[in-house]
Amino acid sequence: MRNLLNFLIRYTSWFVFTFYVVISCVLLFQGNPYQHHVYLTSANAVVSGVYDATNSVTGYINLRSINEDLQRRTATLEQEVLDLRHQNKLLHQQLLQDSLRSLDSLGRFGFVIASVVNNSVRNPYNYITIDKGEADGIGPEMGVMDQNGVVGVVNVTSRHHARVISLLNPNFRLSCKLRGNDAFGSLVWDGKRPTEAILEELPKQVKFRRGDTIITSGYSAMFPEGIPVGTIIGPTRGNDDNFNTLRIRLLTDFSTLSTVKIISNRDIVDIREAETDLYPPKETAAR
Repeated sequence: MRNLLNFLIRYTSWFVFTFYVVISCVLLFQGNPYQHHVYLTSANAVVSGVYDATNSVTGYINLRSINEDLQRRTATLEQEVLDLRHQNKLLHQQLLQDSLRSLDSLGRFGFVIASVVNNSVRNPYNYITIDKGEADGIGPEMGVMDQNGVVGVVNVTSRHHARVISLLNPNFRLSCKLRGNDAFGSLVWDGKRPTEAILEELPKQVKFRRGDTIITSGYSAMFPEGIPVGTIIGPTRGNDDNFNTLRIRLLTDFSTLSTVKIISNRDIVDIREAETDLYPPKETAAR
C-alpha cells in the first residue's frame, strides 16, 4: 500500500497533466464542429485501415485453405484418371480376348496380342511397330487386327518386335466383300483421310446401300472371312460400266490404336507349298 502511495505522489504531476489534456480534448471536440469532424474522420480512417489489414490476413488464410483443398481434389482427380485409363486398358484387352475366343472357333487361325509402340497416320506410307516378334512366333505376312477391324499385315520382324504395313498404306490391298454377298473387290487407301479408304473393282450388279458393312472376303491366307473393315459412305466418281468404286469409312481408329492381335494361319505352310506348286518360280518353270 505504501508503494502505491509513493507511486501516486511521485507521478502526481503527470496524472494532473493527463487529466487536463483529456478535459481539453473533450471540450475542444464538443465545442468545435470542425475539430469534431476531423477527429471522427481520422478515427474512421484508422479503423478502416485496421479492418482492411484484418481482412487481408483473413483472406490470405482462407485462400491458402482453399488452395490446399483444390490441390487435394486435383490429386484425387488425377488418380481417378489413372485408374480409368488402367480400367480402359483392361477392358480393351478383355474385348480382344473375347474376340479371340470367337475367332478361335475358325480352327486353323491362332492369335497373339501385342501392344503398339509406334504408329503413323499422316504419312504417305504409314507403318506400325508392335512389341511382339520372332520370339513370339510372329512372322511376315501375318494379318493384324484390333477389336474393331483390320489393321494391316506384318512385313518385317526382329527378335522381339515387328513392323506392320498399315491399312493406311497404298502398298497394302485387301480383298473385301459386302456382308451377305459373295462378290468381292479390292480395298486400298487413297492417301486422303486416315478414316477412309476406297473399295475398287466391285461388280456393277452388286446392290449396296449407304451404311452397309464391308468385311474380309476370306480369299487370303492372312485374314479369316468376316472380319469387319468398314461401312459404305457412297460411290465415288469415275465408276466404269463393269465395276463400282466405293468410299469406305474404316471401323478401326488408327489415331488411338494401342493394342492389336496378330493372326497366324496354322495351314500357311501347306498353302504356300500348294501355291509354289501351282505358280513355280520362273527359273523352275524354265526347266
